[in-house]
Amino acid sequence: MKSIVTSLSAAGLIAAALTGPALAQQTPLKIGVLTDFQSVYSDIGGAGNVEATKMAIEEFGGSMFGKPIELVTADALNKADVAATITRKWYEAENVDMIIDMPTSATALAGMEMSKQFEKIMIVTDAASSDITGKSCSPYTLHWTYDTYANAHTVGSAIVKNGGDSWFFITADYVFGHSIERDTGDVVRAAGGKVLGSARHPLNTPDFSSFLLQAQSSKAKIVGLANGGGDTINAIKQAAEFGIVAGGQNLAGIVMFISDIHSLGLKLAQGLIITEAYYWDLNDRTRAFGKRFFERMKRMPTMNQAATYSATLHYLNAVKAAGTRETKPVLAKMRATPVRDAFTDNGVVREDGRMVHSMFLFEVKKPEESKAPWDYYKVLAEVPGEQAFRPLKDGGCPLIK
Repeated sequence: MKSIVTSLSAAGLIAAALTGPALAQQTPLKIGVLTDFQSVYSDIGGAGNVEATKMAIEEFGGSMFGKPIELVTADALNKADVAATITRKWYEAENVDMIIDMPTSATALAGMEMSKQFEKIMIVTDAASSDITGKSCSPYTLHWTYDTYANAHTVGSAIVKNGGDSWFFITADYVFGHSIERDTGDVVRAAGGKVLGSARHPLNTPDFSSFLLQAQSSKAKIVGLANGGGDTINAIKQAAEFGIVAGGQNLAGIVMFISDIHSLGLKLAQGLIITEAYYWDLNDRTRAFGKRFFERMKRMPTMNQAATYSATLHYLNAVKAAGTRETKPVLAKMRATPVRDAFTDNGVVREDGRMVHSMFLFEVKKPEESKAPWDYYKVLAEVPGEQAFRPLKDGGCPLIK
């Protein structure tokens, strides 16, 4: 009887030992990509973000703690309640260690609440609201690619300096669009310009006619497009039909992507001044990644897709360096380690979760200037991260004392 009791006690001790970190290392590391597969933001993230995540996992070696790294994906349908439900299920029931992408600011903010509740990592690579590292910041969320503050200050400042001192906004009517309008409006007014008004449209609307007529009647020099993805493309196409530019006004695409330029074509997009964090033809590393991505997707990566690769690889290297999947040690390693990869060669993760890096100001080439497919941009300026992104002290993040 004594030997049986001893054996049971030993078994109990082993089981107890395996309920903590030891058991955690026995299960596969799991990453979730929560994206937009079929709606207005699918071109800038979507299947390309999934592929970029796979590329990072493969480059890392495919395994962690002796087991293959697992990947799960889902469509958030660009709805905050759907995002909250999926992120809760992944963190709570499916042992997902890190969730990446988050296609809209509303889905990101909803997912961030689950990330805080379960104290697990979320990396936002698609959503753009500067509130993600501002008043809504979280100790468990990193914001990787760009944000409305950086884009507003990079593009808005350049346009105002060149005489575009009166603006009217066509704004996507949710937190992302509101953030763009707010942040760009602040830049315009700070530079001595005026905001003459705005018109707010539903996400993924097919008809911009009433909003464009309001912009036209405002007589503003600049019509600022405070939207993204398919909405921006449709607004620009319909603006051409209404003769907005022919009538003397100019369009400002505040958040635009190379996929948007590809969809519009250079004839329609030429001359647009835009900002991005990544362009495939910047240097040898960006070209190498762009070529590998193109071989798999038959299109060049957007900055969001390059950032998703970057953030996934940085996360995996941090897990390896920390020797654990536990959230706080991994985040500490991510913050302590500079980001040097195909997305950026000067990235740093701040304590508010903002990954600070250079942004680039581009002009879209004329058709006759483009020498090859996807040869779309002329570099006007590289803007250092500390100039492009909001200063840490000004964000209102409660984590910053």
